[in-house]
Amino acid sequence: MPRTIDLIRASKLPSNMMQFAAKGALSVPPDENIEILVYLAKQNKIFGDTARLTLAGWDEKASLAAASDPKTSPEVLGYLIAPENIRPKLLPALLENPSVTDSQLAKFAISASQESIETMLQSSRVRATAAVLDSLRSNPYLKAENAVTLAKLINADQPESIPATGSVSETQETAGQGAESPESPADDVPDEVVSAYLSEHATEITAEKDKPFQPVGGIVDLLGPDYFPVVENREMTPAANTAEEDKSKLADPGAAAPAPSVAAATKFVDPSKRDNAVQKINRLDVKGRIQLAMKGNKEERSILIRDGTKVVALAVLEAPKISDGEVEKFALQKNVLEAVLRQIPLKRRFMKNYIVVRNLVSNPRTPLDLGLGLMKHLLVKDLKNISGNKEVSETVRNLALKMYKQKMEAASKR
Repeated sequence: MPRTIDLIRASKLPSNMMQFAAKGALSVPPDENIEILVYLAKQNKIFGDTARLTLAGWDEKASLAAASDPKTSPEVLGYLIAPENIRPKLLPALLENPSVTDSQLAKFAISASQESIETMLQSSRVRATAAVLDSLRSNPYLKAENAVTLAKLINADQPESIPATGSVSETQETAGQGAESPESPADDVPDEVVSAYLSEHATEITAEKDKPFQPVGGIVDLLGPDYFPVVENREMTPAANTAEEDKSKLADPGAAAPAPSVAAATKFVDPSKRDNAVQKINRLDVKGRIQLAMKGNKEERSILIRDGTKVVALAVLEAPKISDGEVEKFALQKNVLEAVLRQIPLKRRFMKNYIVVRNLVSNPRTPLDLGLGLMKHLLVKDLKNISGNKEVSETVRNLALKMYKQKMEAASKR
């Protein structure tokens, strides 16, 4: 008899049973139950949200057993160690589980919270793994005292317990090395982080390997209306100038051709100064664009987030140096894939930014279920603005108006 997880993968389970599965209510062994939930959370659009909520509140004892067992499926371990899903009490077990790869730990280390960094620095495995320590050094939440400890661990011949102490100048210098500037060299991003993403999405990359860069909305929309030379009157082309002069002579043979307009001449744009990043991206295959998305600069990320190849666009959101300001803009863009807008809320770091949440709800391209779910986090004034926003769907406007009235009534009763 096939396992229940195999029936779910083959879409042979009825809808009511799928609802039970997403709530963790099936009568199956604990290890299979959590495997089912992870599969639904990652692969099922209908029951995915329910499964993610169930996993977030899953029994701690059962979760800890799965996190510490080397026989737990790679999909479950990968889900549990993902930065957006991590539960602090499971982290020590995950760090020491040999089935959790060094690449996964390195990827987690890049954006780990301060609490997680403390836990990682107490792990014997982490302290002995150079790739993970190197990734921790690029973490924007790294405290000065932890940066000192980290620097000593990296430089030590053998890992040992080192107190987090040091002079002010030493602490500041080390902290400065750990801080990641948005436009710092690409080599600062560990190769392990990129390799982990490439490995995780190997199937998609193989399927899309020859797909060229095709921005959502088209290349003209990407470059903007001011990219191409904009001219007036006789500055359009030499041929156009000649045609205009011929017309003038026919009308008045003795009249001289008017002088070129200075204002029009200043509107010429030299494409060679504007399209370097686009030309660079056009020369890359899917794997190359993924590496650039994770290692490149802000301008390159702003272009690649619009890549029509999903695995490339999503790689931008995994970039260690991506800033909150960039994500705020991405959340409001109408010319990105739906997958990008769905991925942003799955990053805990992004969802701590109120502007990101507000922009997602205000974006008419945001999937309806996602926008409605995020609306409960909005302030009264933003609910009012969205209720009158004709660009978003009527359902979103109606709910925003309803929530606005409820909050106003509640405030008046206080």
